[in-house]
Amino acid sequence: MSRPLVLLVDDEPHALAAMRMALEDEFDIAAAASGEEALRILEDQWVQVIISDQRMPGMTGVQFLTQARERWPETVRIILTGYTDASAMVAAINEAGIHQFLTKPWIPDQLAMAARNATRLFHLARENERLALEMRFLNSTVETRLEKRRRALREGMGFESILRAPSSPMNAVVQAARQFASFDLPVLLTGEPGTGKAQLARAMHYGSLRSDRPFHEFNLQGVPEELAAIELFGAKRGVAAGNASRVGLVQKADRGTLHLGAIDTASPALQMALMRMLGTGSFSPVGGQETLTTNLRLIASSHRDLRRLVAEGQFRADLYYALSAGEIAVPPLRARRGDVALLAQVMLADLAATHGKPIHEIEPAALEFLENYDWPGNLRELSNEITRMLVFTQGKVLTADLISRPILQASPSESGADRSAEAVLTADGTLKDRVELIEMRILRETLTRHRWNKSRAAAELGLSRVGLRAKLDRYGIADPAGRLAAEEEED
Repeated sequence: MSRPLVLLVDDEPHALAAMRMALEDEFDIAAAASGEEALRILEDQWVQVIISDQRMPGMTGVQFLTQARERWPETVRIILTGYTDASAMVAAINEAGIHQFLTKPWIPDQLAMAARNATRLFHLARENERLALEMRFLNSTVETRLEKRRRALREGMGFESILRAPSSPMNAVVQAARQFASFDLPVLLTGEPGTGKAQLARAMHYGSLRSDRPFHEFNLQGVPEELAAIELFGAKRGVAAGNASRVGLVQKADRGTLHLGAIDTASPALQMALMRMLGTGSFSPVGGQETLTTNLRLIASSHRDLRRLVAEGQFRADLYYALSAGEIAVPPLRARRGDVALLAQVMLADLAATHGKPIHEIEPAALEFLENYDWPGNLRELSNEITRMLVFTQGKVLTADLISRPILQASPSESGADRSAEAVLTADGTLKDRVELIEMRILRETLTRHRWNKSRAAAELGLSRVGLRAKLDRYGIADPAGRLAAEEEED
């Protein structure tokens, strides 16, 4: 069979030569020095993968790939960029359908791996089209299974659904999860509530050899012990409500995957039953004496440190070690500051479609406030904030004045919010310094809510325009968006 054809696009000859050298052992190569030349090549040759630089004279990489997507949508598109601007990445995903970003300087092995994965994706897509044509000839059972798999792919349940920037700490997490996904062993996910552990567990299932089998999830948080046992292991007739036998998730997930959330809250009896299931593959329904078997894969998640709970005697040591053969710590959103803008933009697109409100942009000043906040509620809190802004906006762009006051009052810094204002009453320092800290936060928050209309801000704060201006100069407070209010005095 002929080798896959990869089209390289870069206006720098040495860059084209370096990419060709990295890929020519495995792929046939076509090269172009501009987007216009690349479009001519696409008209004459059957290209499977395009790797294009972003910054080129004339037509940019995104502009070229957008045209390529419209005319050759099956071709997999990869872009090389030395910049990691989140809004630009979101635009590239929406307009050009970018499959992957590679940052400069790229590594030859990284480039080759990206090309291999892209060709696999190309062939999988064509195979998917072939299966779609054959579906009309399949029986109803096979058709149902295939439709479930196609729906799962459409809903983005794999690792591609975990949004992150090129330099995100989530990249290491996803890489580790990919490795564990291919090995049939239990995995323990740790991290704060709302960090995306359930999404990661689902991605691991769809990245494993069990991907065509069922995936079930159940969160133990707040569930009574007896009800949790019935949900997991089922119950004999007369035990559960309805006076009928009940099949549990352990049996439903046979040969598939079960994600068990908040395992740190499991009762001692439930921990013992789970340990028996992991050790022997056997379990008994509630109220029954018979022993049933299951061949599921367990992915558990915990908000608390299980090692500490083991030391305190609140969690079985043997169950912890059975689960922690594969252990992955999911970072909180405050440790992913570079991901916030990208996540917010994508959340906005999804929420706008869900609620039928065509708002697709967040102004840079608003993104700065969102990035500077530490998000104790993690992804759920960010989603709630974007939803709230979408509900209250009257324009076509989400602006900073729509943001909740605690976020507007967060301290701007390179590492995100430090929440020092909440502890100012007990902090060290003179009274003057501590009062000035609060005053600076109030000024910044009030001006933002009034969209930097200084007359309205001064009126709310009981200051004159001159007094407000003096305080802004004193604290070095300036509008991050560089706007001027309509009634701003002429200098």
